[in-house]
Amino acid sequence: MTALSITPANVVAGSNAVRDIGTAGETITAGQVLYLAAATGRWMKADTNAGTAEARTPKAIALNGASAGQPVSLHKGGDITIGATLTAGVAYYLGGTAGTIVPVGDLTTGDYPTIIGIAKSTTVLAIDFNPSGVAL
Repeated sequence: MTALSITPANVVAGSNAVRDIGTAGETITAGQVLYLAAATGRWMKADTNAGTAEARTPKAIALNGASAGQPVSLHKGGDITIGATLTAGVAYYLGGTAGTIVPVGDLTTGDYPTIIGIAKSTTVLAIDFNPSGVAL
């Protein structure tokens, strides 16, 4: 899969963003897609072909970098300048490498497609997590 090449310093929540704060369960970089691990209550990198449904169900995008145990700002919905070049009108999905975002054309057999959002422009992604729960 060809993941978006995100510049972490350019990841910025939009004015309509739904935000929260949590605790990182591993090293996280701004722009990575995250899920909340129920067992620990910490945020981890989501992965479309992970072995558990929990890890395949993203809930937020990191707005800052954090190491395990540190606070991480979370973007849970609304517009985000993702720090990568997008194609307006294209749906972007959770990638097969933990924490990544890929265009729809990069999904492959064995992936559990989860829409992260639709590109509103070449820089802004309208976040609306929508997991299918069904493998390709």
